[in-house]
Amino acid sequence: MLLDRLPERAALSGLLDVARAGRSGVLVMRGEPGIGKTALLEYAIESAAGLRVARVAGVESEMELAFAALQQLCAPMLDKLGGLPDPQRAALGVAFGLITGAAPDRFLVGLAVLSLLSEVAEQQPLLCVIDDAQWLDRASALVLAFVARRLLAEPVALVFATRELGEEFRGLPELLVGGLREGDARELLSSVIGGPLDERVRDRIVAETWGNPLALLELPRGVPGVPGLSELPGLPGRIEDSFRGRLEVLPAATRRLMLVAAAEPVGEPALVWRAAERLGIGIGAVAPAADAGLLMIGERVMFRHPLVRSAVYRAASPAERRAAHQALAGATDPQADPDRRAWHRAQAALGPDEDVASELECSAGRAEARGGLAAAAAFLERSAALTLDPVRRAERALAAAQAKYQAGAFDATLGLLATAEAGPPDQLRRARADLLRGQIAFSCSRGSDAPPLLLKAARQFEPLDSRLARETYLDALAAATFAGRLALGGGMREVAEAARMATPPPGPARGPDLLLDGISLVICEGYPAGAPVLRQAVSAFRGTDVSREEELRWLWLACRAALIMWDYDSFEVLSGRQVTLARDAGALIMLPIAFNMRSTAHTYAGEFTPAAAMVAQAESVTEATGSSIAPYGAVALAAFRGREAQAAHLLQTATDDAERRGEGRALSFIGWAEAVLRNSLGRYEEALAVAQRASEDSPAVHFADWALVELVEAAVRSGVPERAAGAVQRLSGIARACGTDWVLGAEARSRALVSDGAAAENLYREAIDRFGRTRLRVDLARAHLLYGQWLRRERRRRDARDQLGRAYEIFDSVGAAAFAERARIELRATGGHARQQTTETRIS
Repeated sequence: MLLDRLPERAALSGLLDVARAGRSGVLVMRGEPGIGKTALLEYAIESAAGLRVARVAGVESEMELAFAALQQLCAPMLDKLGGLPDPQRAALGVAFGLITGAAPDRFLVGLAVLSLLSEVAEQQPLLCVIDDAQWLDRASALVLAFVARRLLAEPVALVFATRELGEEFRGLPELLVGGLREGDARELLSSVIGGPLDERVRDRIVAETWGNPLALLELPRGVPGVPGLSELPGLPGRIEDSFRGRLEVLPAATRRLMLVAAAEPVGEPALVWRAAERLGIGIGAVAPAADAGLLMIGERVMFRHPLVRSAVYRAASPAERRAAHQALAGATDPQADPDRRAWHRAQAALGPDEDVASELECSAGRAEARGGLAAAAAFLERSAALTLDPVRRAERALAAAQAKYQAGAFDATLGLLATAEAGPPDQLRRARADLLRGQIAFSCSRGSDAPPLLLKAARQFEPLDSRLARETYLDALAAATFAGRLALGGGMREVAEAARMATPPPGPARGPDLLLDGISLVICEGYPAGAPVLRQAVSAFRGTDVSREEELRWLWLACRAALIMWDYDSFEVLSGRQVTLARDAGALIMLPIAFNMRSTAHTYAGEFTPAAAMVAQAESVTEATGSSIAPYGAVALAAFRGREAQAAHLLQTATDDAERRGEGRALSFIGWAEAVLRNSLGRYEEALAVAQRASEDSPAVHFADWALVELVEAAVRSGVPERAAGAVQRLSGIARACGTDWVLGAEARSRALVSDGAAAENLYREAIDRFGRTRLRVDLARAHLLYGQWLRRERRRRDARDQLGRAYEIFDSVGAAAFAERARIELRATGGHARQQTTETRIS
């Protein structure tokens, strides 16, 4: 019986009613261990009359096995697989290891699961229950989150229970499950004490457990001398200790059976019994565990609580664990599930074993092919540990380090690098290790320490492998553009000149080769030389000739190339693809840059709400991985919104952080963003000062070019138009080289500011026309605003009202408050009135 929990039960009942009515519903229950999430899921299952139920629980030991949880959830439904479209069926088949093929498109896997659930629900409404979602493997978590966001008219209820809200589940309907109210907590405690208890002791227990139901149920049973609770470790540890105490009184055979069940998270009874038989454990061994309410083996293997599972596993000796894994390996079909069998064999190995190590290496290849970088890294790491041959051990450790790096596990990467470098001397392996150290330095700080390391590695590759050398020069160049003006060695020009001296690529130039040549030319010779090559590079990355590995490594730099070229359409496409690719591959190392890039795309389009969502996700990932990057998205968004106090704090914090880490590119960005903010507030002299500094950087730091636009407006409005002349000239040269509506519109608007009469009017109209052909709503509104101001000064009040009214409508609708206020003041000066939109009519 559930005490209290009326709001939670009502939410779950409502979700089930919605599914019965033929619609979908999603709920993410969040709360600490033992708080009652699993009990609420059981309530939902018991209440699911008329619904088909599918359930799965995340297991900590399987977090690195791609699609493990998803396979368990969908396994009972695979008889419907034949009804899916061919691409979806193939993607899901590869993800589940049913067929071989290239790494599946994560989007297709998501669509396949969505279609599968929908088809099952056509026959009977479906309840999907996912417990311990914090332990889902990342591939499964991303697909389930994808499905949760796209369920519409399908009669499917999807319920997650998790300790912490992962980045992938943000934005889904959420229910925080807290402790029981004091009265209910007392009642629950009394139900297990079984005798009188001092009131002060009772209050202490209730207070220390914070109303956690499992703690109230289990602690008094397993802890002698209840008043000593405060001497025990943290709450999950206390609960686990109480379970461990209850295990000690069980028969040895029962404990061994429970260990086998704990070591095999699939929950398949036949597999557990086959493994138990190998250990000489009979069926009767389960009875004492069932009587104690700790383990049930029926249609599935189910522990009372995940903390029972962890208590069982941790209480066993290393030898006992190895025996359990050995039995499970022997009981697992090597054809049907080779990867899980390899993992159990690895956990059972006492020392080096080349046969097991090779099997793990094969599993790593399959995991990476399915899009599971973390799983591949885990297999390779264990493979290296079981390898006796020093050369092979070093190679496997280096491969594991590379996979760990892409998965965002920097500390583990460095540990594996040390293992790789301890092997026999090898020049190529040494260069690869130096490359990885440079990549880690870049990801950790985006500062001045990475370029020299990467430049050193590139030069080491020169006599060994020309293709690797060029790829590493590209990494070094990317890092150097981040270091910018703060580079201490390996600055942009030094790296660009070294790259231009490198051996040309054999055969036709690939996307990465074009990026390297194009950016190097822009740095050394300017836009006229570099723009044609960069245009080819962007086109290559938009096409299909670039491999998935190349996209994982350099798609973010292709996004930057699109910005250097003022090519918003390509930037919008590539930034969206980059987020999808990084999420699908589980490449956490890419996500902070990807989210910031995507936020920029949304911000320029006037889509401030999705831009803010990208900012939040970037912050979540940087915190989780320990990587560093300036808050590009957050600062730009605050500047365009005109939120002075928020922007000022962000600008100062970002400046201090960038100077500390040596991320000079961020300083140019901060100058540009501050110029946007000051111009929006009408503080033109301040805008002029910061725009001037920002515009002095290399054109490879595209914020320097963006700052030219702010400089022109600030100079003209400050009464010093002569200071805008050079900026207009530079902008015109860029516009001729790039030729996009974005840059041509920016140039026309800027040139209009320093022009008079019909020439100015024609330029303003050109700017409006060019921006009107793009999604750049903020730039379009700014063109209307400046044209309206010019018309008012020309005493054409009616025409001015039209332009200023349009500017105000756009600024107000997107939430650009300071620009909107500028437009409102100008509009009032013409005798017009601003029509403020309601919250409901705003688009962001």
